[in-house]
Amino acid sequence: MIAAQALAAAAARLRAAGVDDPARDARLLLAHAASIDPSRVTLIAPEIVAPDVADRFERLVSLRAVRVPVSHLIGERRFYGRKFKVSRDVLDPRPETETLVEAALEGGFSRVLDLGAGSGCILITLLAERPEATGLGVDLSAAACRQAADNASALGVGTRAVFKQSDWFIAVEGRFDLIAGNPPYIALAEMDGLSDEVRRHEPALALTDGGDGLGAYRAIVPGLPQYLAPGGRALFEIGPTQGAAVAELMRKSGLERVTILPDLDGRDRVVSGFAPAN
Repeated sequence: MIAAQALAAAAARLRAAGVDDPARDARLLLAHAASIDPSRVTLIAPEIVAPDVADRFERLVSLRAVRVPVSHLIGERRFYGRKFKVSRDVLDPRPETETLVEAALEGGFSRVLDLGAGSGCILITLLAERPEATGLGVDLSAAACRQAADNASALGVGTRAVFKQSDWFIAVEGRFDLIAGNPPYIALAEMDGLSDEVRRHEPALALTDGGDGLGAYRAIVPGLPQYLAPGGRALFEIGPTQGAAVAELMRKSGLERVTILPDLDGRDRVVSGFAPAN
């Protein structure tokens, strides 16, 4: 079979399985099976697929058809222009989180704390964009900390990023002029509505607090004044209906200039607040 035929057959199979973008996924999986860049798939379309490539492609398509995420099959996900290694141990980096990164980069910082670091995408991206900065990422999952440390090394910030296993602030010392994070904010009642890719293959610990989706913020926000440097900023990703509640928690903790920032779709996505300057 030539590559174009293999792609068409795979896309049809994935479409029948309910995959959202079957043609794109088929291209990515064929590129991975053939060990080429996805941009070169069109170049090999007229060529016969080698038997070993065909076997790998078949296995990948079979797994995708039962809704294993593409990122888990190819082992990586792009975020802010960089490739992050991912696995079942960490939440996939998502485009929505880039809203938080953009907001953070609008201000100055030299010492960053990433709460619930996961793959490390937030901390690593901020350090990569600010070569003078250093940071600490914490996560309750030891496996996530290892994944994040590997990503930091691969992306050239390993000497400036430290990852520790910690239940929020428990293992954290010192003060930071930027504290950021993407806590688990999906309510338990909303979990059944998630896609199979997310619900069955991403860590529940990173998705939900097992309650109303605000439990992580209730645990984190009261501690911010202790760990933010004077004038330091806190930025947290939120679900689109949680802005008012998280903003109120920040104000009650003593943070100032609390604002809710939208993502590119106009939905509430990030809550920002500053520690008093003195």
